[in-house]
Amino acid sequence: MPVTQLGSSETLLEELRGWVEHETPTTDAAAINGLMDKAEAELRAVGARIERIPGRDGHGDQLVARTPGQGRPVLVAGHLDTVWDHGTLANTIPFRLEGEKAYGPGIYDMKAGSFFAFHSVREILRQKTATRAPITLLLTSDEEVGSPTSRALIEREAQGACAVLIPEPAGGAQKCCVTARKGVGRFTVKVTGQSAHAGGNWQEGASAIVTLARLITQIHALVDLPGGTTTNCAPVWGGTRPNVIPNEAGCEVDFRVATAEDGARIEAAILAMAGPQPEGTKVAITGGMNRPPMEEGPGNLALYARAKEIAAKLGYDLPKQHRGGGSDGNFTAALGIPTLDGLGCSGAGAHAEFEHILWPELAARCGTLCELLETLGD
Repeated sequence: MPVTQLGSSETLLEELRGWVEHETPTTDAAAINGLMDKAEAELRAVGARIERIPGRDGHGDQLVARTPGQGRPVLVAGHLDTVWDHGTLANTIPFRLEGEKAYGPGIYDMKAGSFFAFHSVREILRQKTATRAPITLLLTSDEEVGSPTSRALIEREAQGACAVLIPEPAGGAQKCCVTARKGVGRFTVKVTGQSAHAGGNWQEGASAIVTLARLITQIHALVDLPGGTTTNCAPVWGGTRPNVIPNEAGCEVDFRVATAEDGARIEAAILAMAGPQPEGTKVAITGGMNRPPMEEGPGNLALYARAKEIAAKLGYDLPKQHRGGGSDGNFTAALGIPTLDGLGCSGAGAHAEFEHILWPELAARCGTLCELLETLGD
């Protein structure tokens, strides 16, 4: 059990509720910065060294809080942004308790986990708990859209760390933490053709939609479920009227891969589809890998073994899993830094209207993260 006193699940839920009821859609930098302000003020009050990086490109700020100590720090990183627009709390997912479930926008992904990180660091400083290594807490504002403005900062902090902890939600019915994640890539495919009357001048047209349909089937053919590769084309658009040969069409492409080598292969295969086409159309493709795979290695497994041991002392089992979705842990693991993900609260419904946590588990789950922060180090 951690040396630091963290409080009961009821106490943690009461403070977490304030975070959930402060809506923070990725698209509203001011809203995210408001919650960042609260976290910064409380961390400053207990002696954390603060670095606040102003947001850019329409995104909110990033916050770095450091505890005293020598040697390479343990980095714990979470995001404050959610996929939910303003009004979700009032109209779609009001904060409420139904038995052991606590509902609210972003409570599972990942307000609870980011609160775990904040609360643990604040209480370690407040109670002057000795830790084996210094701690760096990183709170970011744009993870839900691929971390475009925070990635460089995440990688900078990870490169100097001995370990990285990511309190994204625990996953699945088994309430697992995460030792590997797929890499994620995105493309935008745009096709241009030639309009013509679909009856009187059909032969003068070049259908962008026909080309796009052929490309979609080729992209779908890259799927390799046993090897961990998937592709998905959506949304899809094109055309104006049934009697007009469409001169424009396009789609977005999501792909997931298990290894960096597969990522390079899929990226090359899709980009090679660009250029002049047999139908007399032209194709332009932009994009590529967004997050490298978080591959399971000995460093990740060593962190998992330690977390599982702590969880057992706190009264619960902690299985591990490989997850298809990406997180900021993909960036840190790709640098070769031991990374353990999925250390947030258990529950379900990420990005769904039934999003919830199992609130009686707050104290034990937060306790696991806190003891890792207290005991990890070179």
